[in-house]
Amino acid sequence: MFTRNHRRNLFLAGVALIPAYPAFAQPVPAPTPAPTQPATTKPTTEPAVAPPPSEKIAGSKKVYVPADFARFAPRTAYDMLVQVPGFTIKSASSDRGLGQASENVLINGERIANKSGGAVDELQRTAASSVDRIEIVDASSLGIAGLAGQVANVVLKAEKKGGGQFEWRPGFRAHFAKPDFYRGNISWTDSKGPVDYTFSVKDDTGRGALGGWVNIFDPAHSLTERRYQTIHNESNLVTFQTKFHYKGAHGSIGNLKLGYTPYWAPQHLFEDRFPVVGSPSHRSDIVKLDGFYYDINADYDFKLGPGRLKLIGVRHLDHEPLIEKQIDSFIDGSPSTGILFTRNSHIGETIGRGEYGWKTGKNDWQVTFERAYNSLNQLGGLSILQPNGNFEPIDFPEGTGSVTEVRYESIVTFSRPLASNIDLQAAAGGEISWLDRVDDDQPARRFLRPKGSVIVGWRPAKDWDVSLKARRKVGQISFYDFLAQPKLSDDRANSGNPDLVPPQSWEFETEVSHELGPWGKTLLNGHYYIVSDIIDIIPLANHGEGIGNLPHATRWGLESTSTINFDPMGWHGAKIDVNVGFEKTRVKDPLTGEFRQISGVQTSWINLSLRHDIPHSPYAWGVEGNYGTYSGNWFLTQYSRTVEGPWFVDFYVEHKNVFGMTVQAVVGNIFNARHRRTRTVYEDWRNTSPVAFYQTADQLIGPIFSFRVKGTF
Repeated sequence: MFTRNHRRNLFLAGVALIPAYPAFAQPVPAPTPAPTQPATTKPTTEPAVAPPPSEKIAGSKKVYVPADFARFAPRTAYDMLVQVPGFTIKSASSDRGLGQASENVLINGERIANKSGGAVDELQRTAASSVDRIEIVDASSLGIAGLAGQVANVVLKAEKKGGGQFEWRPGFRAHFAKPDFYRGNISWTDSKGPVDYTFSVKDDTGRGALGGWVNIFDPAHSLTERRYQTIHNESNLVTFQTKFHYKGAHGSIGNLKLGYTPYWAPQHLFEDRFPVVGSPSHRSDIVKLDGFYYDINADYDFKLGPGRLKLIGVRHLDHEPLIEKQIDSFIDGSPSTGILFTRNSHIGETIGRGEYGWKTGKNDWQVTFERAYNSLNQLGGLSILQPNGNFEPIDFPEGTGSVTEVRYESIVTFSRPLASNIDLQAAAGGEISWLDRVDDDQPARRFLRPKGSVIVGWRPAKDWDVSLKARRKVGQISFYDFLAQPKLSDDRANSGNPDLVPPQSWEFETEVSHELGPWGKTLLNGHYYIVSDIIDIIPLANHGEGIGNLPHATRWGLESTSTINFDPMGWHGAKIDVNVGFEKTRVKDPLTGEFRQISGVQTSWINLSLRHDIPHSPYAWGVEGNYGTYSGNWFLTQYSRTVEGPWFVDFYVEHKNVFGMTVQAVVGNIFNARHRRTRTVYEDWRNTSPVAFYQTADQLIGPIFSFRVKGTF
């Protein structure tokens, strides 16, 4: 199905316009390392020399209380969470339906089972004063299917006072992009009898831009054309949300969340082309994407027999009307050429889920059942620019159609301690689904797939945690790939594939964490995945290319996350968060039969965040650096690779009490990281035809300025 994560990436990264530019559309400021950049506010009193957060061991839990975060002056529960040493937040994945848990954050011991932000989204709307403690626990001891490694459980106080919080984050780029004045959020939380409620408005805006020369070379590497290119996009997703939390008799709990999000996401590409031989020309490629989506999430948890039953319902509907117009005009007066692609889509998802859990001695049991219905209805069109200036429609039947999937899933989960320091969780089940391209004459395809996992958590000593996980997973697909989606900016057709199936994988992960006492904490994660039916570009009928499945692929890698405090060496109030990792991938190319990397995956990364809260003052400052590399993108008629950086480095200063508010100023990309792209285009399929031309680009991104103002009321 087409997921909300996919859609948000489309807006913020400009995928519909130029998918080869992964970071030109970075929201302001540039990406921050994990854990994310802290947002801090005025504490009740400024500590002279605030100690770093320090855990209290409570059985198998590491417990942090609000006093541990006083030096950061948090405004929200999320501000506390991002400062937990050595902990990296994992947001909910785009797994099929609600499925097993993937977000490693709980609230009051409960998984937030919705598809509109999860626990992280709720904590960003929860005041810091509402937090009683944060517990870091091993997932295998929780009885929540799917979780592995360390999990943060944010425990909120039983009594809450009404109040609100706001954040405003305007941003500006020195070159190409329009200013961003509106990014931020405001919310109000209160209670009435047994009902807590929150009203909020959040603007997830994004700005992206780059510009500079693009060079075109013939097969002999002689320059044939220069192009001056500028690209910018602007996105605004304004979410109006209301949440109600009900505490009933006998411990029953109910939640209702209603959200409505209109969005606007214009994207612009302009090129002035100067061939060595021939007349100059100008290309414009403009995308208009203005739509809306809404979400309804409801759940009710109550005692039934020896256990508890939780009923969950989810409804999502998204209207995505896209218009992309590309026009080439010529200085010598030749008639302009152009193409217009339109796509009017409605994406729907409806989920009903039941979870029943009970205990028998030391054993925890849970049985889940889920039904999901997903659909895409798309009306696509192509038109060609005529000499009279009008666009004339042409036949484009492959751009219109309907895709549906009906899926049933059931999983049984068993959890129990094997010893005082060893926990086991085992889950087994499967799904049956019917996937149908409704508008063709073929019957729905039926699939039966097993699912399950085994997780073992081991604490060999009080300052060591080890987690082992093995899982059988069914992955995600986009219904858009069943229909044709032209990529005009790269002059590339992308045919629809009615035979697409979700990938499946065997996944093996291990995680080892070690407490370093007053120095902080370090964690190492390793993974090895064996994937079948992996998604990639493949040959299709009638000499076409599009998204499809390759039989087999592997992925393995390591990632280390550490928090190092400098207080023990005398630099009080300073710490550094370090996240480094790499991933190696391997898949057989569908044209050459040779092994290569999977297209477009991150192959290495380094994220550094140094923060110093100056003692005896309300000031803090920090430096953040990000480095990353990605594999190339293998299409049938071309190969491209994008490199940005090598480093994105930001510097910020912060005052925690400006008229009761926290104010932060950021200067991003201070070392002038640039956007570089190479592209090789072939006459036909790259394994049998000669090179048509080479393309290189070395383009300016420029400095990025942003501000953050946070407060409560």
